[in-house]
Amino acid sequence: MKSIELFAGAGGLALATANAGFHHKAVLEWNANACSTLRRNKAGGLKQLAQADIVEGDISDVDFRPFQGIVDLVSGGPPCQPFSIGGKHGGMDDRRNMFPHAIRAVKEIAPKAFIFENVKGLLRESFSNYYQYIIHQLTYPELLRRTGEEWMDHASRLEKAITKGSQSGLRYNVIYQLMNAADYGVPQHRHRVLIVGIRSDQEVQFSFPQPTHEQEGLLFDKWVTGEYWDRHKIPKYKCIPAPLNLKNRIAELKALIPGMLLPAWKTVRDAISDLPSIAPGTTCEKYPNHFCNPGAKSYPGHTGSPFDEPSKALKAGDHGVPGGENTLRFEDGSVRYFSVRECARIQTFPDDWIFEGSWTESMRQLGNAVPVTMCEVVAKRLWGLLATKEAVIYG
Repeated sequence: MKSIELFAGAGGLALATANAGFHHKAVLEWNANACSTLRRNKAGGLKQLAQADIVEGDISDVDFRPFQGIVDLVSGGPPCQPFSIGGKHGGMDDRRNMFPHAIRAVKEIAPKAFIFENVKGLLRESFSNYYQYIIHQLTYPELLRRTGEEWMDHASRLEKAITKGSQSGLRYNVIYQLMNAADYGVPQHRHRVLIVGIRSDQEVQFSFPQPTHEQEGLLFDKWVTGEYWDRHKIPKYKCIPAPLNLKNRIAELKALIPGMLLPAWKTVRDAISDLPSIAPGTTCEKYPNHFCNPGAKSYPGHTGSPFDEPSKALKAGDHGVPGGENTLRFEDGSVRYFSVRECARIQTFPDDWIFEGSWTESMRQLGNAVPVTMCEVVAKRLWGLLATKEAVIYG
């Protein structure tokens, strides 16, 4: 099945959908450094981009109609800054709000399905009406906003069409869910909203996958069996003691037996401990993008990520890497920046995926990215449903 990726950034969602079985016809992105990353990896023979045209430019200039009847899936992450908790909260009035073009792509291509992802700030109460408006437009993408019509009036017409249920034309069954990447095997606490729509004539039933990993599994492996420390060859005198506030939970876990819990959350140590050690200001030649910039500092509320927990959410920053974030915190309270390759591991990019641009630009690409593994779990389920439907139709 063919796909097209919008707002691709460094390629996290594009990797996920390709790994799930979709074949990209085109990958669209406006940022020059991100496009350099995509072109570098295509030229390097990465199979996920083998059939894809890398299109750099403004999405408002793209005519999607030639893809109709060819592309089965539209996916992408419309720029999240308008809705990000860490951003300027411009939301619907922010010129960076690209959801109208995502909706236009769905209308012009009429794919069998779509997957869009965004930050959890999209669900904030102050944006709730506009968010429902986005969902309703994705449900009936052909019911367009009239010239001069206020968005609230358009929203009202959409609501009437949805409740009446008799609107003709293109229609999608749309659901969404807030997901924590750590619950799906990503060594990072990163909350993203996943929106999935399936064209109504496909008549398939989709539900979001249940978590595959959990915190209790990590607590169990650390402080009940000790398997976590043994696996990393940490001597007992260096093992971190269980926090006092978890005493009761750990006591309950001791009553369980192995196999009763989901696998443990992945930690920073799980993700990066096999990479060669680097000191600030040094570079490792064996692994691409594995170098460490000096100058990391911690600030109140921004103290970096502990080694033996999933990392905090990596951030992009408006003017470079955020101070105090994207750092590894040691037991003595000191911090150092994660290398670009370590951030890629934390975002579950493969080691052969190379990032182009300066350190700041590479870190920005990763701070804006969506974790590959989390989205792959969703994309695989969707691919399986559509492939089964296609097999039934064509025998």
